[in-house]
Amino acid sequence: MIATMNQSLLPEQLSTLGFSLNLQIHYQLSTKALTEQTLLRSEGVLNNTGALCVETGKFTGRSPLDRFIVKDSLTEHTVDWNNFNIPFDAEKFDALKQKLIDYCNHQKSLWVRDAFACAHPDYRIKIRVINENPWSNLFAYNMFIRPSAEELHEFEPDWHIIQAPNFLANPATDGTRQGNFAIISFTEKTIIIGGTAYTGEIKKGIFTVLNFLLPLQHQTLSMHCSANVGDEEDVALFFGLSGTGKTTLSAGASRKLIGDDEHGWDANSVFNFEGGCYAKCIDLDAAKEPEIFKAIQPGALVENIVFYPNTNQINFSDKSITENTRVSYPLHYISNALVPSFAGIPQNIFFLTCDAYGVLPPISKLSTEQAMYQFISGYTAKVAGTEAGVTEPKATFSACFGAPFMPLHPGKYAALLGNKIKKHGVKVWLVNTGWTGGGYGVGKRMNLQYTRAMVGAALSGKLNHVEFETHSVFGVQIPKTCPGVPVQLLHPRYTWSDRNAYDKAAHQLSALFNQNFEKYKSGVPQDIVCAAPKTTA
Repeated sequence: MIATMNQSLLPEQLSTLGFSLNLQIHYQLSTKALTEQTLLRSEGVLNNTGALCVETGKFTGRSPLDRFIVKDSLTEHTVDWNNFNIPFDAEKFDALKQKLIDYCNHQKSLWVRDAFACAHPDYRIKIRVINENPWSNLFAYNMFIRPSAEELHEFEPDWHIIQAPNFLANPATDGTRQGNFAIISFTEKTIIIGGTAYTGEIKKGIFTVLNFLLPLQHQTLSMHCSANVGDEEDVALFFGLSGTGKTTLSAGASRKLIGDDEHGWDANSVFNFEGGCYAKCIDLDAAKEPEIFKAIQPGALVENIVFYPNTNQINFSDKSITENTRVSYPLHYISNALVPSFAGIPQNIFFLTCDAYGVLPPISKLSTEQAMYQFISGYTAKVAGTEAGVTEPKATFSACFGAPFMPLHPGKYAALLGNKIKKHGVKVWLVNTGWTGGGYGVGKRMNLQYTRAMVGAALSGKLNHVEFETHSVFGVQIPKTCPGVPVQLLHPRYTWSDRNAYDKAAHQLSALFNQNFEKYKSGVPQDIVCAAPKTTA
């Protein structure tokens, strides 16, 4: 244990939770010490740039069906209970937490880290993370905000995270679906995680907590997005599901990165929830994403990668363990990171979609009501693959661009967003990074150079001075010209050789939007419902 807090406090605080005083507690260790301990325990290896590489075992991603929220007087009428927010019995939570702590008490050591979530001091919560292994504690160091020695001295946590990957629940008696679980109790202010070593469960647990607390207690919008700021203090937000280009488009060298994944927006500012980044590694290219590539250095934690044979050099294209290869690292590993990571009111918001149907415009402007509709919809499309000759795209909708982490009804977040857009006159853009000239298999992927030019034109205000036309089905405003982009690319209908086929595809996609939105209609105002695309010609 290092002398960065009143050392007499920690054992007493842990024993209050039920932890044994006989445990060896590794408190607030350095990244070097955590790396060395992981290597000594044969739980990881170093790559050729000095980063720690580990395998997370059976689970290489989150397990949404095994993430629960305790249903009690605090959450019964506030949480939007659905396939992502699955209720868990309060008494069973208490019993399972005690079993988890009893398991930990039979280990020789635990790793404990105190940290913050939320860069903005008004909303900051104190977190104590208790881990079964050192590399999970390294993840907590990388991803949460690191307190100073002075801040640690009298640290008393608001929330606890107890994580033991080797502890398995008994579904028959513990109330879980299977052996692994991640359960949040807002009353106990505790997250318990067992049976999975996937570190993303730690960060997304706290994200879910903030998505509950900030809107309800502070009327502050919590968001699953990246954010950056320009030299003129102009803030931009980028929402988008996996594969839409969120990381790439928000990481412009000319703008400071506020954060890459989780943010809040209050009356005066946008602020990062985290102190680090958790970036995908699959097909990582030094030329395309140099900042992430350079961040794989000592202190970084790389998950589920494969080396080239007989080397310790990462083969970033190898998907044999998982496509969800990841690296976590502190925000200061990024050269253009803004620290402390908060800035002013956004001037532009980008909803990114990879539309494999080739229907949506490469860029279009949304009204406030359309923005709220698209925000609740959270649309992108994925191609199933061609292994069995399947080439048809599949529509994917995730409310608020992060449904698994939103414990409240999507309408709550949309209302906060809509109010802020109206109050501050924020411009909202729908950007299609997917197909043009036809759907997948016929058209081609939008050139990244043109997408960057369109985003740049919006950020610089150049699109404020061009004419727009209305899309006949989706009702969005399409610019007739954009600097650096061929005019013929701007309206998707004109890029299709068969315009009747385009009209048919547009109405088919419209029908998917409307079908998906049925489940949200009862919880949103009528003007948002009316912002839906047309379903018939």
